[in-house]
Amino acid sequence: MESNINLSRRLLEQFLVVAQEKHFGRSAERLGMSQPPLSQSIQRLERVVGVRLLDRGSGGVRLTAAGEVFAADVRQLLDLQTAMVERARRVASGLEGDVRVGYVSLLSHLYLPTMLRTAAERLPGLRVHLHHGSSQEVADRVRTGALDLGFLRDPARLSGDLVSRVIATERIGAAVPCEHPLADAGGIALAQLREEDFVLPDPTALPVLAKQLQIVCHQAGFTPRGVVVADDLSGLFSYVAAELCVSLLPEGLRHLAVPGVSFVPLEGAAGRLDTVVYAVHRSDADPAVIRLLEMITSLPPGNPQDL
Repeated sequence: MESNINLSRRLLEQFLVVAQEKHFGRSAERLGMSQPPLSQSIQRLERVVGVRLLDRGSGGVRLTAAGEVFAADVRQLLDLQTAMVERARRVASGLEGDVRVGYVSLLSHLYLPTMLRTAAERLPGLRVHLHHGSSQEVADRVRTGALDLGFLRDPARLSGDLVSRVIATERIGAAVPCEHPLADAGGIALAQLREEDFVLPDPTALPVLAKQLQIVCHQAGFTPRGVVVADDLSGLFSYVAAELCVSLLPEGLRHLAVPGVSFVPLEGAAGRLDTVVYAVHRSDADPAVIRLLEMITSLPPGNPQDL
């Protein structure tokens, strides 16, 4: 037996062809080589393995018992090698792997179901893991690498090593209790809410929305009378549903079947008030993250559930 075991893929493939053809001449022709070098290769393989793999005869060859077992194992080995290479290429191209996604508040109801469903259909090799947190927590975890991708609403500031991309823009509307006199209005001027109690977005947790609300109310000639503050959209939503106050919220929330809240479009300058959903990731994001973002941005515009 040769002390150096060198079973190259080429040598193993040659053996499998001989095992299939059971004839050196036909095997050599199929491999595009002459017969003597092929015979020498198989003899070298037998020396490396240390057993006779083929019985030679005038009419051809047949596998020995050891050769039968060896041939089956070789087929499995070559299939595994092919699968290893293909999987490595899929991972490198972003077609397979794990993506850790962070999100804030009600985005899980509006956008994530469609993302997960479409990813399962188009990128079945990707495994998406969801993590909830505040905007700042999600941004910080993406920056440190604890998360691969984050979905945020109107982040105030992002560090320079994070890349952001707009994936959705939603119009802001007035959110009022269902029993409110304006609940069934086709549209209102923001000034019509000047005497109402407001639940205000926390300027630390929701800085852009908080600033926008103060600006548009000032333009409408009043300062909103804030009686409570909430640090996420679900909190704003809940105070309105409890019939304690009114607020300004993304109209996409109307798709949530939560009783007690009516959305009324804003007219005039306030009617151009928008909130933006961003996807954020590191500048050195893995190919799987880029693939997932490409999938999201390729979806047609529509309802929030359509991303």
